[in-house]
Amino acid sequence: MSATEAVSRRPARAPGHVGRDVDLLVIGEINADIIVTDPDPVPRFGQAERIVDGVRLAIGSSSMITACGAARLGLRVSVIGVVGDDPLGHFMLDAMAARGVDVAACRIAQARPTGASVILGNGSDRAILTAIGTIGDVSAADVPASLLARARHVHVGSYFLQARLAADVPALFHAARASGATTSLDPNWDPLERWDGAFAAAAVEADVLLPNAAEACRLAGVDDVEQAALRLGRVRGRPAPGTVAVKLGADGALAVGADGTVVRAPALAITPVDTTGAGDSFDAGFLAAWLDGSTLDDALRLAVACGSLSTRAPGGTDAQPTRDEAEAAAGRAR
Repeated sequence: MSATEAVSRRPARAPGHVGRDVDLLVIGEINADIIVTDPDPVPRFGQAERIVDGVRLAIGSSSMITACGAARLGLRVSVIGVVGDDPLGHFMLDAMAARGVDVAACRIAQARPTGASVILGNGSDRAILTAIGTIGDVSAADVPASLLARARHVHVGSYFLQARLAADVPALFHAARASGATTSLDPNWDPLERWDGAFAAAAVEADVLLPNAAEACRLAGVDDVEQAALRLGRVRGRPAPGTVAVKLGADGALAVGADGTVVRAPALAITPVDTTGAGDSFDAGFLAAWLDGSTLDDALRLAVACGSLSTRAPGGTDAQPTRDEAEAAAGRAR
């Protein structure tokens, strides 16, 4: 790549970062994961007991796995979400704090159960059973204006699970961008499979969209993932084209820059132990590089490295890489 090309592909950095002490503010769902791992983790009804390789409690939720991944990469991260006053809720707050994530702005809801997911994984695929609990309780009313003003970047994950927050995202992102912060949105899967038009209003205010291939195609209404990414980057009503990074699983990832440039990055040659949260670790890597002003190519390669390396252990956070580990892996991939 020439020097001119590198400059043209470099994401624009938002103004107003001087004096902000939160690199990444993540607003979203908080839920614990109960992870069942086995080559064939399928239960048998009729009161049949099966022995599996492992069952463990882990940090769950797209938003919070992204937050932990970003903290592991060296970013200063604060999160806002809601948990119940129960063992799973306290586990989540304690576990995230232990990973360097500021949880002071999270709300504990009395008489409400913390959301939880049971994940049945065989290493290459997984099935998920989720009890919503407090997952959809967070809203813009939970976001202190003082914390929003301290953030360089605001990220929302699992848009379609956020029953209250979804309607608030356009105004919340607009306020964040008006104050000088940048914004990003990971839609995740729509459990109702409606892929409704309300998402477009949120996407208009997002500087970065982070879907996977299936989500991008559903949201854009096309079957070709590259065309889907191009369409999503030019959501009607957006004041300027946005950046879209699409996760392709074993095929790596592709990204479309604000200038329409399309870049691709291959997946790393890693045999996964558990793919839970790989896309969320991808988000963390992409945002870390994007906030540093990296080229689109380098941001995508770092994101793929973070997502790939996170699959080395069960759960979404235990194998998340440091910045040095991720950059070394991204360099080898190049």
